[in-house]
Amino acid sequence: MSKIEADDLFKISTSFLKKHGYFKNWLAGTIASYSSCSGKSSVSVEVVMREDGGCFRIQFIQNRGTNEETNFDHQIPLTTTPCRFGGRRYWFKCTLYKNDRYCGKRVGVLYKRGDYLACRHCFNLTYSSRNENRRHVPLFPQFGIMDIEKKIAEQQKRVKVPYYRGRPTKQQRKLDRLWDEYVAFAKRYNLLE
Repeated sequence: MSKIEADDLFKISTSFLKKHGYFKNWLAGTIASYSSCSGKSSVSVEVVMREDGGCFRIQFIQNRGTNEETNFDHQIPLTTTPCRFGGRRYWFKCTLYKNDRYCGKRVGVLYKRGDYLACRHCFNLTYSSRNENRRHVPLFPQFGIMDIEKKIAEQQKRVKVPYYRGRPTKQQRKLDRLWDEYVAFAKRYNLLE
């Protein structure tokens, strides 16, 4: 049985909340409002900080195409760990019970699947990038070349200034590594003419 890919699910991360100032003291707001084939949804979050970590509250309001609204209200404990050079790193504690066992894992990202929020381990999720090469490269190496070409095209858009003071910029070095990967892959599968 294949795993569900995490890339397709709604997720919330501690890095997103920190970036937008939710861990300063107390902050609440709507972070997303979207439409899908099943109706309209909005996501509201609230973070309450305490000395021992705090609490993260997330509310989903879903209208599934009918006049009914379905509300989900989850409270997730927050915990912190000290960083090496000062400050704190924030974590969610997964609150899902699976097979009558409490997960309680310290995670940076929670995913919404159905009516629940949990870590990727509880939902048995994978990432699409983990499945890419297994799908087609051994039988059809041309698809592997196409993947690298796609990455090269995306990286070329990011390179604004290729060289600064005669040295390649960070983005240009990434592009050069992709070109090296492209040539090595093509030689391995005899795709160069």
